[in-house]
Amino acid sequence: MSKRFDLGGKAVLVTGASSGLGAHFARCLGEAGASVVLAARRADRLQSLQAELAKKGIQAKAIDLDVQSGESVAAALDAAGPLDVVVNNAGISIVKPALEMPEKDWDAVVDTNLRGAWLVAQGAAKRWAADKRPGSIVNIASILGLRTIGQVAPYNASKAGLIHLTRALAMEWARYRIRVNAICPGYIETEMNSAFWKTPGGQKLIDRIPQRRIGQPEHLDGALLLLASEAGDFMTGSAITVDGGHTVNSL
Repeated sequence: MSKRFDLGGKAVLVTGASSGLGAHFARCLGEAGASVVLAARRADRLQSLQAELAKKGIQAKAIDLDVQSGESVAAALDAAGPLDVVVNNAGISIVKPALEMPEKDWDAVVDTNLRGAWLVAQGAAKRWAADKRPGSIVNIASILGLRTIGQVAPYNASKAGLIHLTRALAMEWARYRIRVNAICPGYIETEMNSAFWKTPGGQKLIDRIPQRRIGQPEHLDGALLLLASEAGDFMTGSAITVDGGHTVNSL
């Protein structure tokens, strides 16, 4: 691995680290040399991942975090200690037609995906600015912030907002040597959705991807390591799409 992608000596916070992409990101960053702070609400899953990483010689600690709560975010950042990178990965989706979407479901999705990312980013940035310490924030957005599908209106809106928030914070915080970028994954196979991609409906969606295949979590590693490391030092306000060409497919 190039030294510019080496995260040795760096401390990285990953939100939503208890499963799926968050857990994968923690493994990827740890294998690149970072010490990892695992943050989520499911303490048992975090402890299991912490033990797994420890067996690989990766330094990790688990902390409780509910990104919808400002108090929880502040407490988690204090418990995390000095950080170099924050990966805003916590996110949820609720599938319902827009006409049937209750206010509480809208709030749950937007408060987690957008407001939660904002709270974590601002909290980390305040600490970096006060300490005159550089930092990197990687927001996990989605191609659904660029294109849309039905029955996930608040998810579409929250990810679009997160992409634009990324650009706004990048502009404001560049003076503090804080970089803010985003990754926009396409359809990625995880433990939560793997069964779906084997169904006729799942295959129909895969057939719309120019590369005719579903993404795997490791396909996001290059973008993640680029934005988290010194290799991406001149990048801020970027939104990197990793989708097998899905967003450039013909309408």
